[in-house]
Amino acid sequence: MRDLAPLIERALPDVVALRHELHAHPELAYQEVETARRVAERLQRIPGLTIRTGLAGGTGIVATLSAGRGGKCVALRAELDALPIQEETGKPYASKTAGRMHACGHDGHTACLVGAAAVLAEVADELPGCVKFIFQPAEESGGGGERMCAEGALHDPRVDAAFALHGWPSLPIGTVGIRRGAVLASTNPWTMTVHGKGAHAAYPHKGIDPIVVASHIVTAWQTVVSRGTAPTDSCVVTVGKFHAGTAENIIPTTAVLGGTIRTLNPETRQRAVAEVRRIAERTAEAFGARAEIEIRDGYPVMVNDDRAAEFVERVARDVLGADRVEKNEPPSLGGEDFAYYAQRVPAAFWRLGVRDPGLTEMPALHHPRYDFADAAVPIAMRMHCEIARRFLNEG
Repeated sequence: MRDLAPLIERALPDVVALRHELHAHPELAYQEVETARRVAERLQRIPGLTIRTGLAGGTGIVATLSAGRGGKCVALRAELDALPIQEETGKPYASKTAGRMHACGHDGHTACLVGAAAVLAEVADELPGCVKFIFQPAEESGGGGERMCAEGALHDPRVDAAFALHGWPSLPIGTVGIRRGAVLASTNPWTMTVHGKGAHAAYPHKGIDPIVVASHIVTAWQTVVSRGTAPTDSCVVTVGKFHAGTAENIIPTTAVLGGTIRTLNPETRQRAVAEVRRIAERTAEAFGARAEIEIRDGYPVMVNDDRAAEFVERVARDVLGADRVEKNEPPSLGGEDFAYYAQRVPAAFWRLGVRDPGLTEMPALHHPRYDFADAAVPIAMRMHCEIARRFLNEG
């Protein structure tokens, strides 16, 4: 097979330029109209691609290389959406839209996948099968991956395995992290209203204080993790919002809270959801109040297929060297809707080092100073390309 290094080097300036362009023009979930247009324009310049646009609400794209060729089909996925965060990087290509930025690195993920498509198109004659490049909206919220799957992203031709990367600030550039089994958590966002009885602050005995009741609920929820979850298991119950009252001298009628439940296996998820609901309702009842809680199903647990994860590990060892592969990276309690693809086909989600090796740490994902590293771009492109062509050539 041809050496990909010269092809990657030739494509690199355009890929980095695309990343900067996407970074400067971030768009939120299901609003990625200009992002999708820029990506589609680049893909249309690549020979051998069959391109389908307008998926998952209008911005999803699937580009298939050698679509009519027999053999296996492998899918590679990237995300288009940004976050509602005010950027603080100070970079020349920083967000031009107030209150929005690519704080999770999706600009890098997308640009690297476009670059991989360009490189693989040049060696398409070596591929005894087809490659799907999936660009999905709404990974951060809205379940764009689920909609992409429902609208046929993994069919026509049918995908045999799917792979995706994520820039990882704790890993230095030049390294890759991979693990088998659970990689990222399920998510259950929730909203709760505690109904009490309003009163004058000077006469609390004439009311039922929803702030006090909600505070007891929040405290009691800590036992879902500390006493209800095995120490060897993982669970998070987070309260992210607590709103009540309009004045210092009034006990309000209601308190409204919101947050999330995160777990790494379905059984723990089911138990944690039930306990959060039970504690809320019964604690409120004990104080003469009423808790109305809505717990929604978010993303499922992202579980790496054993064979797919082992395959990524093997490719990374060959491409980067065994000392550059972090095996059994600990799971994260972050959520990821690549899980929807993994429910349908064998899949592996791997972590790409994006931290300058000279730094001991860098801004975390979703931080206003996070920026996907340009130096990681050629490594991501090489891994995408080698995963695709080796998967298709290994039988």
